[in-house]
Amino acid sequence: MQTWINGQPAGGIAVADRGLAYGDGVFETIKVRHGQAALLERHLARLVEGCQRLYIPCDLQILTSELHAYMQQLGDGVCKLIVTRGAGQRGYTLPEPCVPQRILQASAVPSWPASYAQQGIQLFNCQLRLSEQPLLAGLKHLNRLEQVLARAEWQDSAYAEGLLLDAQGRVIDGVFSNIFIVAQQQLLTPKLDRAGVAGVMRAELLARAVLAGIEVVECDISLEQLQRADEVFTCNSLYGIWPVRAYAAQYWPVGAVTRKLQCLIKDLVDE
Repeated sequence: MQTWINGQPAGGIAVADRGLAYGDGVFETIKVRHGQAALLERHLARLVEGCQRLYIPCDLQILTSELHAYMQQLGDGVCKLIVTRGAGQRGYTLPEPCVPQRILQASAVPSWPASYAQQGIQLFNCQLRLSEQPLLAGLKHLNRLEQVLARAEWQDSAYAEGLLLDAQGRVIDGVFSNIFIVAQQQLLTPKLDRAGVAGVMRAELLARAVLAGIEVVECDISLEQLQRADEVFTCNSLYGIWPVRAYAAQYWPVGAVTRKLQCLIKDLVDE
């Protein structure tokens, strides 16, 4: 399916676009089934927050209309929605006027082994440390060089994901996922007020867990806490939940809380 730019099929953007020059924009990766988006409200809310924090004008009505039309034509797959600040003069000064660019791209849903969700995955011990920037923390902005470099650290297919810490040694997230641990029947996930991406599946899991009577806590998590946890899992809007069975020399069983949460989001994962 063709890429759309500002609601029209197009083959490229201006070389002066600030998304290309500076990573000046935000994006969402949206799972689409039968022309409908999973967790659409959460995706759009995060995108709007990102635009507001980056001072990028966002006409949500136009964007939503284009997105629905694009998804209807896509049917099934993954829709990547990108909003850049648009073209600008050389330098960091914000362009006036600002003319944002809305980009829609399509791809197939990635295929992962069923064993990842059933038996669990092994996490790679990434050496890269995430930098702290509260103004950008939680956003899915276009500058993802930290994740690119972290993913370049391993090629061994035995590892499905890598664990990322910040400079203080706090657990933050995975390269393309969020991290949860279960300790003493509490569901814990790292605070993302200094670094990391606040995933839409993470937000949905927190909400559904509360409704199911599970105590949830967003807090700083040390590597030692993770290693002492009863259960560990990752989550992502495309695949749902993957139990973590191994990290370095530590091993975990696939626990009851993880299985319960997998059942709670079954409607978002099953094809």
